[in-house]
Order: sequence, then C-alpha cells, then structure tokens
Amino acid sequence: MAQTPAVASGPRGRSSGPGAGRARGVTGAGRRLGPLGPLAVVAGAYTLIQLAFALPGSGLGWDETVYVSQVGRDAEAAFFSAPRARGITFLIAPVTALTTSVEALRVFLALLSGAGLFLALRVWRRLLPVPVLALAGALFAGLWITVFYGPRVMPNLWVALGALFTVGCFLRAARERSDRAALAGVGAGLAFVALMRPGDACWLALPLAGAALLVRSWRRPALVLVVAGGVALGCAEWVVEAYVSHGGLLARLRRADEIQGNLGWQPAFGHQLRSLDGRLLCRPCDVPWRQPLTAVWWFLVPPLTAGGVLAAVRLRRTAVVLLPALAGLTLAVPYLLLIGYGAARFLLPAYALLALPAALCLTWIGRAARPRRPVVAALAAVLAAHLAVQYTVLDGASARSRISRTAFGRAAAELHRQGVGPPCVISGAEAVRIAFRTGCASRQTGGHDASVTPAGLAALARGRPVAVVVTDGNAPPAYARHWRLHRLPELPGLRDCRAYLSPSARPVRDAHEGGRAAHP
Repeated sequence: MAQTPAVASGPRGRSSGPGAGRARGVTGAGRRLGPLGPLAVVAGAYTLIQLAFALPGSGLGWDETVYVSQVGRDAEAAFFSAPRARGITFLIAPVTALTTSVEALRVFLALLSGAGLFLALRVWRRLLPVPVLALAGALFAGLWITVFYGPRVMPNLWVALGALFTVGCFLRAARERSDRAALAGVGAGLAFVALMRPGDACWLALPLAGAALLVRSWRRPALVLVVAGGVALGCAEWVVEAYVSHGGLLARLRRADEIQGNLGWQPAFGHQLRSLDGRLLCRPCDVPWRQPLTAVWWFLVPPLTAGGVLAAVRLRRTAVVLLPALAGLTLAVPYLLLIGYGAARFLLPAYALLALPAALCLTWIGRAARPRRPVVAALAAVLAAHLAVQYTVLDGASARSRISRTAFGRAAAELHRQGVGPPCVISGAEAVRIAFRTGCASRQTGGHDASVTPAGLAALARGRPVAVVVTDGNAPPAYARHWRLHRLPELPGLRDCRAYLSPSARPVRDAHEGGRAAHP
C-alpha cells in the first residue's frame, strides 16, 4: 500500500475530484449550509426517517431489555452473559436515570446516531470530496438495518460509526504527522468500539496495525501505540468484569465462545442473506429464503467496492479507499466465516466502511459515462428501487416490533392481575421481557442465562411471587407442577402460553390493587 497525495483543495477548501463540480454547483440552500452542508443534510434526513419509521410504538427487544435493565430504575438487572459488553448501557444511562419512557430513549438515540453519522463522515472531509462522502452516508443510512437500529439499544450501529470515525482519523494521522487531533481520534475511536464490542475492536485493529507497520511512510511508534492503547483501554472494563464475575478472562472467553456457538470455520453467507428480509436473528437459520429480492443489493457490494478501489487507483488515492475496504472486509470475517448463524446487524460496521468505495465507484461511473444523462438517470432509478425495497422491509420489521410491544404488555398486565408484582421473579420462556415489564427479576435454571438452581428458585417462591412461563405444549419443571396454572395471551412466535404461579401470587380483585403499571 503506497501513500497517496492528499486530496487537492480548491479555493475555500473545496475538494477537486469526482463530484467536485457538483459541489460547486450546489443550490442556494446548500451554500448557506456551508461546505459540509450535504453531510448535515444526510445526517438530518437519517434522524428524521428514524423518528418517522422506526420509533412510533416500538417496544424493547430481548437483547435491548437485557441492556436497559442494567441501568433502568424500576426493574432488576437481567443476567448479563459472557459475550456482552456494557458500552451501550453507558451510552443510555443518562436517559434511563431520568425516565423509564421507551419513546424518550428512542428519540435520544435517534438524535445521537444522526449526530454520530455526521461526525464520522466529517472526519473524512480532508480525504475524499464531500459529494462522495454524502453519497456514502446516504448509501449506509438508506439500509433498513441502519434505520431500524439507529434508535435501538444495540451496540452494532455504534461499532459501525466508531469504525468509520477511527479509520478516517487513522488515515489523517498517518498522512499528516502534525495532526495530533486525528491521532487522539484513533485511540478514542478504538476505545469506543471496544467498549461496545471488544471482539470487533480487535478485528478493526488488525488492518490498522498492519498498515502502520507495513507502509513505510506511515511507520512510527506513536501510531502503533495508539492503536494498541485504544483497544486495551476500551477492553479494560470487560477484562476487569471477567475476573469479578466470570472466573477470569480465559473462563469468560471460553463461555463467550460457547454461547456464540463455538467460533470456527462456519461459513454463514446464506444465513446473512436470509436475515436481509427483516429477520432480526436467524438462529437456527434453517428457514426457506422466500424474499431474494431483499438481498439483490448485497451482491452488488463486492463489485462496487472493487470498482471504488480501481477508481481510487486511477485518481491516485489508493490508500484512502483501500484501507476502509480492507477494514470493512476484516470486520465482516467473523460474521461471515466463523459464526454459524446470522443477523443483519452484525455486518453494519462492514457496510459503513464499504460504503466509501461504493460511493466513489458510483460517482466515477456517473462522471465518466458517455452519454452522461442516461447513465445517471439509470443509476438514480436503481437507487430509488433499492430504497423502496429497503423501506418495505423496514416497515415490516417496525410493525412486528409494535405487535411485540402490545403482546408483552398484555402478558405483563395479566400477570399483575394474578398477583405477580414486585418483588417477584419470572422464569421460563421470554422471562427477560416479561420480567422487565412487570418489574420482576428474571432468573433461569438452565441455558446460556442460567443464574439460579431449581432448588433456589423453589426457595424464592416461598417468600415472593414467582411465575414460570411455559409455551408450545412443554411441561412445567417439577418444582412448579402443582402451582396454580393460568393461561397468558399469545406472544410473538409462541403458542399455548401458560404461567405456573407460586402460592404467594394471589389474584388481585381490584385492578387498582395490582401494583405499579407494567412498563410500556
């Protein structure tokens, strides 16, 4: 990888290169917004789309509930398994300290993710022309996954934004040794990613450390130390918690590996393709692939990435595009080759970085094509069709989230009427979400989230209300067979929902005596 010259700048900092002509021909509104106006427009549109499509009526998912319960005010913390990291809980803590409103949390995250997208793109201002960056931001923000997870309490989008920010800072720090802010940004960005997902930070550090060691003009101790130090700093909390709560670092790593299905050679391309139709988790992923149209764009990512690198070579900006392409592919490796299940959100960091070469490729095609107008019109039509598919999938995923919120709210209300209120314990199917909405603790006697023995749960039932939720014709555990049986409203994807209630759970005669209202 050879060092490339910096992007040439014209008067007032305007970049030359692909799309620069259009940058000079912006509208009056664009001029008023300044040179970074297109990036602000993309980030603002991304925020507004989240508020319009992904926020109204949405409930907390299972993973979200685990994270929120760690810092929530009115519910006991759910079991925090070995693979999880607490970065996202630190991010939402200021909101959960003030309110239990899911809507307030969603608005906060929507605004923050829009600001994060703008900041991550802005770092690249000295490296690529603004029109290319704006298109890259639009390509990434236009995915249903990016919109859906923007306001949600999940770490993957924040890893994506952190990775985009970090790689941009790295390139600036490598090319301009006097840019101390960029050097600090590398460390801060990697620490942020490591707080969110330590494993992703290690994968991201690999191409950065390799570039700092292999590219002669970039080789300097400070850059390598900042990369290593950023990862170490961000992982410190996770490592300390390993010794406090998981029996040591190696024990936590072994348990995390087991929970994630034993990492190894397990190509998951098919799983990822199936997840693009709106499935939030494809595990096990033995379902038929009924909507292949939702994955057409996925097959265009490799040629667009390759085209962007080739365009960068011709423009003598190889490193500026090749490094994010390599980093994006590196971040995709564990989720495409080492994990035997799929979720569309896993590849968000890769999509954020690969959007840069893809945008450069599209910009280059639009400028180099002859005749230009038909080609540009065709590209615009293809992008419009792509967005239409994305927002159809988004609408379906958002609708299922609203249905889920209603269903779990009904189940929690029914348990309240049956006398299950704080202090109480929920075990069994969907215990985490039901417990959070009833203000109870969730405890499991087996599986990845085992946190109590059957004897221990039976002992708890002697002093507080305990409900064991059983579904799909399964029998209750031995200790609960003689408890009172009560049928619950159906939950998404589950049938024959029943709750076995301990003797201390007595039906409430008056609805007003049922304790505090269930969480929304």
